[in-house]
Amino acid sequence: MSTITAKKVANIHYTLKNDAGEVLDSSEGQEPLAYLHGAMNLVPGLEKELEGKSAGDKISCVVEPEEGYGEKDPELIQELPRNMFGGVDTIEVGMAFHAETQNGMQVVEVIDVEEDAVTIDGNHVLAGERLHFDVEIIDIRDATEEELSHGHVHAPGGCGHDH
Repeated sequence: MSTITAKKVANIHYTLKNDAGEVLDSSEGQEPLAYLHGAMNLVPGLEKELEGKSAGDKISCVVEPEEGYGEKDPELIQELPRNMFGGVDTIEVGMAFHAETQNGMQVVEVIDVEEDAVTIDGNHVLAGERLHFDVEIIDIRDATEEELSHGHVHAPGGCGHDH
């Protein structure tokens, strides 16, 4: 019987809730999520919980922020002059932008807008959150050589990015 270990692809159904019990994300009603184990496709705390599990297993686990999306980093919150957003007529709280940072491209969210300044937050939306996962393992297979070299699962027909 196959178990989840590095270099295996697992198909899982999952529901993610926060401490308040609100559903943040779920595969319910969709195809299961396929992920390559050991390739950092999932948050570290969830990968640890799935290690060694078999098809048909169901788990519930709580992942603390340091093994999830990290703690909120105050340095990722910054105020920028509004003229840096040239070409954007309306800037509203909640809008997301792709920004070039020292860590490469990342998504930042607008959290405050004033007349001549915009405050952005580059933290992951779930940073600082305790994550509650319910997971059902549907099936497990060996990863292909191509998947291993790319570090992620390919849907039938390839992965759609240039090599």
